[in-house]
Amino acid sequence: MTKIEGLGDWKRTQYCGEVSDKEIGNTVTLMGWVRTSRDHGGVIFIDLWDKTGIVQIVFSPQVSAEIHSRGASLKSEFVIAIKGNVRPRPQGTENTALPTGKIEVVVDEMKVLNESETPPFELDEEQIGEEVRLKYRYIDLRRERMQKNLLLRHKATQETRKFLTEKGFLEIETPFLARSTPEGARDYLIPSRLNPYSFYALTQSPQLFKQLLMVGGADKYFQLVRCFRDEDLRKDRQPEFTQIDMEMSFVEKEDIMEISESLMKRIFETAGHKIKTPFTKITYDEAISRYGVDKPDIRFGLELKDITDIAKQTDLKIFHQVLEKGGIVKAINVSGGAETLSIKVRNDLIEYIKGFGAGGLAWIEVKADSCHSPIVKYFKEEQLNRLKEVLGTKAGDLILIVADNKQITNTALGSLRMKLAEDLGLLKDVEPFSLVWVIDFPLLHYSMEENKLEFAHHPFTSPVEEDLKYLDSEPEKVKSKAYDVVLNGTEIASGSIRLHNRALQEQVFKTVGLSKEETEEKFGFLLEALKYGAPPHGGIAFGFDRLMAIMMGEDSIRDVIAFPKTQKGICLTTKAPSSVNEKQLKELHIKLDK
Repeated sequence: MTKIEGLGDWKRTQYCGEVSDKEIGNTVTLMGWVRTSRDHGGVIFIDLWDKTGIVQIVFSPQVSAEIHSRGASLKSEFVIAIKGNVRPRPQGTENTALPTGKIEVVVDEMKVLNESETPPFELDEEQIGEEVRLKYRYIDLRRERMQKNLLLRHKATQETRKFLTEKGFLEIETPFLARSTPEGARDYLIPSRLNPYSFYALTQSPQLFKQLLMVGGADKYFQLVRCFRDEDLRKDRQPEFTQIDMEMSFVEKEDIMEISESLMKRIFETAGHKIKTPFTKITYDEAISRYGVDKPDIRFGLELKDITDIAKQTDLKIFHQVLEKGGIVKAINVSGGAETLSIKVRNDLIEYIKGFGAGGLAWIEVKADSCHSPIVKYFKEEQLNRLKEVLGTKAGDLILIVADNKQITNTALGSLRMKLAEDLGLLKDVEPFSLVWVIDFPLLHYSMEENKLEFAHHPFTSPVEEDLKYLDSEPEKVKSKAYDVVLNGTEIASGSIRLHNRALQEQVFKTVGLSKEETEEKFGFLLEALKYGAPPHGGIAFGFDRLMAIMMGEDSIRDVIAFPKTQKGICLTTKAPSSVNEKQLKELHIKLDK
């Protein structure tokens, strides 16, 4: 067993990745982990690593036989401290890929600070199972990719704080433990020992608190805040996540948009990226119409075209059955798809869209002087010509058609559009970052699952003034002062101008069927605050993890979070969640139904 030593009076003179040719001839003290070891004819070369990078250290028997012998016993991930002389690498052995590649450190003294077992994976290996990575996250974090991600995340948080402070915002912490007001995702509930049979909820967002801060005269608030939602997880969701949360008084949406764009520009610059400002603006209705979703990726074509009027004139029975039920018919044009999408692929696409509730997918091949398809016999020549005109086709293109109710048609084709973009490589040559404002959302929408009206964003979103006349009679026609930021087809921010008038807030609650008792139980404290001079205010919250993941080119937000949970909400490193003992449960007046 290797003798383990303490640091004693040794002090690090610099980090490994900071040693340069300016130190040639000087003695340095370095500390870090052994990454690799190579024995070249009796001289041992070791790559010593810390968070700044790698430096080559040399154990030579000509310098010290004892140190050379001890160097030979070092293994991967041993923790060591060394003192040595910096010298230039011999000509022809420089490593231009490393910032320290022009020099090496000849070791005079060494302390072994700790041993390491053989790691469960090579740290320079990329194809590592995520379960193994998360189980040994403390080792995974030593990899260059993860170190880079953590550093960039740190820089982005610091730049956010600096920018918003310069703009007059106050960073104010809000409670994590709040009352349960479930409106969207499930709350995480925390039993109160001091208040038996009562529960806190971990805040899904600071929404109510930041509105209360506006009533309190804070004027401009921000926070990099942890939020908690008990929802089904996927690669862009975690049970606990971070938001850049902002709120401002005496503003309209243009003010929020301006500050948001400036902040995003600053954050992207920390990673060496440039983005275009002002962002493209698109209405909710236009997004659904052209892209099938309210978070469109506009970097490529394949836009949805409404061909309902053409479908009405055809003899295809399924079109007429759909239209009689109030449905629509839409299509996309896949450039060159007649050749690139085989019949087998087309059949696979039919099965794919069935997963979104669509009954089927029709296709028409466009040839130089004709069209080919099982359904082309139901079209007259003038209808086919009109179809090609609307879709802007050329010979070799493939038209894909869906006919169903409005929601299914848009959702199915919108999802198919994104799948084809990925499958056909349409995202390879587009601009890396496209930021879009989606505006003019409906205030309310009808949920088929719940069979009732629901808030499109959240209950505190202000309707546009000109639509207030519809609130009681035709509530689904009411537009809101809500706005989202979409980055490459992913929603990264959502915000709105808030309701600051108590009477109007109560009217909105009433419109969605909340009784006075329910309103008072869930939101009485907010309504009470609105009685005392609440200013007009609005804000926005950016999903910081999603933003970082896209900016760093990661597929999952788990790769930009130090200790994330799995898809089942489990921390593989600490084995949370876990059971607790009976004493703890008894103190909380909880009995498990096992």
